[in-house]
Amino acid sequence: MDPQPPKSDPVWKGHKGAGAIYTKMCLGQGGAAIGAGALGALPQVFWAAEAPAIDVDPEQLAREAVDKMLLTGPKIASPRAAGKYTVGVPMWMWVEPSPTTFGPNSASATLAGVTVSATAKVSSIRWSMGDGKSVTCQGAGTKYKASYGMAKSPDCGHFYRTSSKEQAGGKFKGTATATWAVDWQVTGGGGEQGAFTEVRESDFEVSVGEMRVLD
Repeated sequence: MDPQPPKSDPVWKGHKGAGAIYTKMCLGQGGAAIGAGALGALPQVFWAAEAPAIDVDPEQLAREAVDKMLLTGPKIASPRAAGKYTVGVPMWMWVEPSPTTFGPNSASATLAGVTVSATAKVSSIRWSMGDGKSVTCQGAGTKYKASYGMAKSPDCGHFYRTSSKEQAGGKFKGTATATWAVDWQVTGGGGEQGAFTEVRESDFEVSVGEMRVLD
């Protein structure tokens, strides 16, 4: 601790000679303080005769770096919340990429002289369409143009087989779940590296009607 508490403080537990008072904070998965409440967990305070060795977990540092990126779920461009879609007509799904919604995004974290750099990018998006079907797309999807007519999306599309009129609010309620692939490495020596995934989700609603045939 800096400054050190006075020797009269109970944290010294009667130790008068060499040694010092130290604090530590234990981190759980994703950099969250173990036992943290609304105000966070209190650090553990203890006496030690000499400075304890710091055991640095590079992957834990990588997860702290990811926390700095403020990653979110996909920014959905289609289906549009105000859009009107038709049973049997190809729907094109796509998202608007950005560093926080699709990547790539990079950050680093340092502890006890060890620095880990991490880079995150969405590897796939699983679209749960609200009708019991799901579609997994490997990219951001292709933006639809009027000139495409009734063609199917080349990489991320869906057909609704029933209308949404019987659904709550008259719309199918779905989710787009992005899987972020994170690659990390220790910089400045050591050469240690690794990878893990993170998941972020966004909600959407789709109004789907029947095609009307005019006599």
